Amino acid sequence: MERPDVDEPVFLISAAAELAGMHAQTLRQYDRLGLVVPRRRPGGGRRYSLRDVATLREIQRMSQDEGINLAGIKRILTLQHQVDRLEAEVEKLRPRADVGSRIFTTGPTGRVVIVERGRRADRDEGRSLVVWRGYDA
Repeated sequence: MERPDVDEPVFLISAAAELAGMHAQTLRQYDRLGLVVPRRRPGGGRRYSLRDVATLREIQRMSQDEGINLAGIKRILTLQHQVDRLEAEVEKLRPRADVGSRIFTTGPTGRVVIVERGRRADRDEGRSLVVWRGYDA
């Protein structure tokens, strides 16, 4: 059985509101505040994904159970998104099968890139170069 795409925008606002246990007007407010921004159809109708519905439920939990205001919830969601992105980047950079030296470079934006063996790092202005030596366990 194929797993559903949790990011596929399939739910109308009424269905998403029902699944999240909220009123449709609450979803519209969250959209205006930037808490959960659904995709739009060409006619302007909102379409929510399973991930959006899960986020709506989490917003409701934080608001009702923990007493966090919407500004705080927005900050938490922003930080969680950053953590998720950074964790994905760490996994990409985690040393793979071979142990030894790895070379990383960063640019002015702070993005970290692995320099593959046998290749030179770009020497653009403002870049830093770091050599990482793995530990023999």
